Amino acid sequence: MKHSSFLLSLGGMLLLSVAAAYGHHSLGATYQATAEIKLEGTLVQFVFRNPHSFVHLEARKGNGETERWAIEWTGAAALSRQGVEGTTLRPGDHVLITARPSRSPGETRALMLSLKRPSDNFTWGARQGEVVD
Repeated sequence: MKHSSFLLSLGGMLLLSVAAAYGHHSLGATYQATAEIKLEGTLVQFVFRNPHSFVHLEARKGNGETERWAIEWTGAAALSRQGVEGTTLRPGDHVLITARPSRSPGETRALMLSLKRPSDNFTWGARQGEVVD
């Protein structure tokens, strides 16, 4: 009896771990792995959460119009270990972002590679370990 309940518990844990691994999306399938874009604009929203945080940015297009970008970043836990907190970035901050664009043409979504806030020279993405996983 003890043996069968142990095996049942072990099987349940295995199923949960497989489901969690399957649920994590592939960044390479969502974003272009070799292309880079540079965005400059005003931070509209910083969503500090797990499994991935997001920076929402208003950036000017070549014709002068603005468009809103969603920049996917690493999770809150990893960012906290790197010195980034939920209050580090605020709406209205002027930022420069280097990112990998979406694979879907016309989609204003990208994957964070680096971020700089010129007002105080805050940077992310230049030091070892500062990568989106």
